[in-house]
Amino acid sequence: MANIPGAVTDPSRVRGENIELQSGADTIKGYLAQPSQSGRYPGIVVIHEAFGLVEHIRDIARRFANIGYNALAPDLYSRKGGPSDPNDINTVFPVMFGKSDAEAVQDLEAAADHLRGLPGATGKIGVIGFCSGGRQTLLFASSSSKADAAVDCWGGFIHRATPDAETTPSRPTPILNMIDRLHCPLFAVFGEEDQNPTVAQSEELRSRAQRAGKDVTIKVYKNAGHAFLADYRPSYREGPAAELWKDAVSFFDKHLK
Repeated sequence: MANIPGAVTDPSRVRGENIELQSGADTIKGYLAQPSQSGRYPGIVVIHEAFGLVEHIRDIARRFANIGYNALAPDLYSRKGGPSDPNDINTVFPVMFGKSDAEAVQDLEAAADHLRGLPGATGKIGVIGFCSGGRQTLLFASSSSKADAAVDCWGGFIHRATPDAETTPSRPTPILNMIDRLHCPLFAVFGEEDQNPTVAQSEELRSRAQRAGKDVTIKVYKNAGHAFLADYRPSYREGPAAELWKDAVSFFDKHLK
């Protein structure tokens, strides 16, 4: 595989473990990565793609731990299970669209609270998400005050609930309509070749944020489409991925450290 931005070259610097955390009346699963050396660290909630808490997402959490963050990736599919075949979009979509926005916010708030409760936690919390997790990053940052900085990576369906419906009972409000409620600085990532979200939607997000006076930075990466940081998929683009990793780390360091 080509060079991976932020790759952990010395595994002894990081410790990772599967955990359980309380979300409302439920117990959900997650993966927690931390620096091996004790200290005072901010936290980052890492939100998985539509495929669930795959090894790539765990690796992203370890990359953040490697540079001085406690990183928690909650399994948002804990209650009902993830797609039976992540390679078949027909099994992915029902699981992705079936996760209610209200439950997602509850789970992400639980993850933020868990990070704040860790020994040595500074109390600062960032959130980053990819694909459906990018959408949930926008949702979380616009619904809760528990995040101090947010990075949305190619969050799709921010303009409507599903391909066939503008709203659904589980997704009652298009995310673009919530930008005026944004609680923290946002860095929104788009690929110029992506079709969901599109470059046009990046401009809509920008204009809505500006009208609402929100702190939003938008960047459209050239020679990149959807999921260009996902090094385990054909969509991976080494150059833009390295650029994004540098940008995301700089954004979190500015707002969380």
